[in-house]
Amino acid sequence: MAKNCLLYCLLLTVTTTYAQTPAYKNPNLPVNKRVADLLGRMTVEEKIAQLQTNHANIRTLTEAILANPAKMDSIYGRGLGMINPAFDASKEQVISRRNGLQQYLKTKTRLGIPVIFIDEAHHGLLAREATVFPHGIGLSCSWDTALLRKVYNYIAHQSAIRGTNLVLTPVVDVCRDPRWGRTGETLGEDPFLTGSLGSAMVQGFQGSRDGSIAPGHVAATLKHFAGYGQTEGGVNQAPANYSLRTFREAHLESFRLCIQNAKPAAIMASYNEIDGIPAHANSWLLRNVLRGEWGFKGVVVSDWYGVDQLWNKHFIAANEPAAALKAFKAGVTLDLPNGRNYSHLGQWIKDKQLTMAELDSAVVAVLRLKFGMGLFEQGPISADKVRESLADPEGGHLALQAAEESMVLLKNDNNLLPLKKDQYKRSR
Repeated sequence: MAKNCLLYCLLLTVTTTYAQTPAYKNPNLPVNKRVADLLGRMTVEEKIAQLQTNHANIRTLTEAILANPAKMDSIYGRGLGMINPAFDASKEQVISRRNGLQQYLKTKTRLGIPVIFIDEAHHGLLAREATVFPHGIGLSCSWDTALLRKVYNYIAHQSAIRGTNLVLTPVVDVCRDPRWGRTGETLGEDPFLTGSLGSAMVQGFQGSRDGSIAPGHVAATLKHFAGYGQTEGGVNQAPANYSLRTFREAHLESFRLCIQNAKPAAIMASYNEIDGIPAHANSWLLRNVLRGEWGFKGVVVSDWYGVDQLWNKHFIAANEPAAALKAFKAGVTLDLPNGRNYSHLGQWIKDKQLTMAELDSAVVAVLRLKFGMGLFEQGPISADKVRESLADPEGGHLALQAAEESMVLLKNDNNLLPLKKDQYKRSR
């Protein structure tokens, strides 16, 4: 009798605890149900915070700030969508600060929503002691999708083990003007090749072909959308003025192929204007084409200070609040790198320039990504595993293979090579 009573009390305790646990914290429920439950609990301020980002720098994330409850509450008390890397931090600092921030967000904020940690990983994780691979223009010379899938699978593991959740890579801009300063980041001048290799890179990063983020992998971001690789005069951020046919066939096709074949988690808008309209304010580009025609379901992030440029460079908005409204209405989900523009979205909700349904739609995309990556259940970063990954010789072997397969041999017609110092004389 005593044993039965004890068992009944134990079952009652478990059942009561389970019933009191919010649905969004139950990992056994479908993502859509968890998202809907969490969204229904959020204030407007908490929703807007999920569309904002921040720097992991000395002003916002150090050991001193982590140890200061008042500072943490003022900066992170409402949550945060994503946080950018501190490129000068050591791996020990990265581990300590990321663990500290995630612990605070999960246990000290009202709803316990984790943040997404961003990194750059174009040809290897942009961090101290990480493996370096050939640049994009070199890797594309291999014409080897299997190799690129393997390279970016490795980069994904090296990134994820340090707590990275999303990388601002790959670059799938088609480059047709070598004067452009970012030519080396591209995969070349052909949309089909760029789209094919870009798809392999995304599949390597995310560990899947269906858009899910496999364990030990990271979310990928296609950039820069669009027309960035052939701006006027080869000048960075200059306009891209082309006929609609040229724009679609040359500059949109690589993005379309990647979305069709690899389903990246994110897209980054480009700095340039297209036919007079900046990409960050271009609803035709970000809503009609990207979401309407291609069915993209992920998040659209701004390029760094891309929303700011709407008021301080393109001059199509008067100030930060006006720029925020234009970018959000056009389809930009998150404001990088510091989220300051999107801090004004609450004003537009009050003024009925934005509806709650519009705000909720953007927040849902961010929450879906966080649940899909398992961030609510993810444990702390292990320093031991980071050290083990750095000691693994696979990265060096793979980087050597990639470099060898990227080499291009030139046919030495007319004995042109090697070039002789006095072979050509400058005409006067």
